[in-house]
Amino acid sequence: MNIGIEGQRLFRKNKHGMDMVALELIKSLQVLDKENQYYVFVKPDEDSSVLKETSNFKIVKIDSGPYPVWEQYALTRAAKKYNCDILHCTSNTAPLFGSTPLITTVHDIIYLERKSLKILTSNATRYQKMGNMYRKLVVPYAVKKSKRVITVSDFEIKQISYFFGFSGNNKLRSIYNGVSEHFRVLKDETELLEIKEKYGLPDKYIFFLGNTVPKKNTKGTLKAFSRFIAQTNSDYKLVISDFSYDHLEKLLVAIGNQELINHIVLTGYVVNTDLPAIYSQSSLFLYTSLRESFGLPMLEAMACGTPVISSNTSSIPEVAGDAAHLVNPFEPQEIADGIVKVLNDEKYRKKLVSSGLERSKVFSWKNMANQVLDLYKETYEEINA
Repeated sequence: MNIGIEGQRLFRKNKHGMDMVALELIKSLQVLDKENQYYVFVKPDEDSSVLKETSNFKIVKIDSGPYPVWEQYALTRAAKKYNCDILHCTSNTAPLFGSTPLITTVHDIIYLERKSLKILTSNATRYQKMGNMYRKLVVPYAVKKSKRVITVSDFEIKQISYFFGFSGNNKLRSIYNGVSEHFRVLKDETELLEIKEKYGLPDKYIFFLGNTVPKKNTKGTLKAFSRFIAQTNSDYKLVISDFSYDHLEKLLVAIGNQELINHIVLTGYVVNTDLPAIYSQSSLFLYTSLRESFGLPMLEAMACGTPVISSNTSSIPEVAGDAAHLVNPFEPQEIADGIVKVLNDEKYRKKLVSSGLERSKVFSWKNMANQVLDLYKETYEEINA
């Protein structure tokens, strides 16, 4: 088979969830499959060292304007040029024209769900709104055109099946994400100190992956942390990654507590390989999203031996199992109470750490890549039957 994989954002410096999933899939396939020929289609950017070519994996750089133009025009042409038998699009959307058979990974359809639109559009940036509009236009047609649709949880299977009427349809498959091997309990004091100094980490802190996407619930989490500080007079800091000072100021004004900034440390963007040291030195990881299709960061924190407070909504209970303290993310007081319990109840805390370490072992990129490779073979055989 000649297999094309869309990895448009893989070489950008500041990679996030879907980018890392695609990258780990490709790296695992490079180890597993020495038989088929792969073409990884990327947009040129500054982090090109993140992925290397192998004997049967060729990196094809396509520089062709903004994402819609790149995907709908340039990617279609490239897949045809390299005679791809299958084109796997990894980030929700896909080309609507062209003859190459498609497999599309649809991580979630929150942008299509009427009940979720308020979560998604509340305080969204112009860039985020444009992205959601593009997905809203393209995804229904991409799903219809695709030979197979991959999603990342049973929860999302139900959402997609309900929306598109896929009941009993063999087209839709759930394949879990994995946890990278560098996420582990770190005890090397030199390494830990280096990361502590690099990001200005305090001695005692709670970690939260900041994000301007409304579904990440940054505003609600700040409300909860504000109540925790007011109720306990604690000296814990809240460390927030990938978040700007200006945006934080606006949210603190919105919740009526600008003084909370004295209890917050902003790290800026954190390189993925630095995350284990930040998790390992954190007393607690907050993953209080309103809506998720999977929830990879909480598994990464668990693998580092960090107790997790997460949400009781969407896919999160399915992925977390009994290894996280689950709260209603719409209730700041419930989050605050959870923080107090996990920090102060040593027996319960140890249980979360132990359960988290075991839970994180369930999810591997190798297993994920094996299932995707099987799906490639199944789709190819069906096309050529």
